[in-house]
Amino acid sequence: WEYACRAGSTTAYFFANDPAQLCDYAWYRKNSERKTHPVRKKKPNAWGLHGMHGNVWEWCADRYGYYPYKPVTDPTAPGRVKGSGRVTRGGSWSSRAREIRSAQRSDLEPFNREANTGFRPVRSVSD
Repeated sequence: WEYACRAGSTTAYFFANDPAQLCDYAWYRKNSERKTHPVRKKKPNAWGLHGMHGNVWEWCADRYGYYPYKPVTDPTAPGRVKGSGRVTRGGSWSSRAREIRSAQRSDLEPFNREANTGFRPVRSVSD
C-alpha cells in the first residue's frame, strides 16, 4: 500500500511534506464534514491513484506488528505479531493531518466494523 501511495515520492505525503496542501488531495478532519466522499474529487498521486490519503482507512492483508530495527522491503508480518489485527492505511475523514501520512499505519481487528474503514478493490488487466 505504501509503495502505491508514495508513487516514487519520499516525502511525508505523496505530494510534499507540508500538510497545508492536504485539502487539495485528501478528505480528512479539516474538510470532510465528518463523512465519506466520492472518489476522484481530489487530486491523484503521480501514478493517477486517487484517495490514498484520507476519506476511509484502507484494510490491508498485512498483519499488524512492530517493524524490525533493520531495513526491510515489503514486510507482510513485521517483527512480533500479536493478535489478529490487520493493518489499515491512509487515514480517514476523521483523521488529523499527521495520521494520514504515507507511512502511517494503524490496526483493526477483522471483526470490527467502522464507518471510516473500507478497502480498495484491485484487478489485473490482461492483454
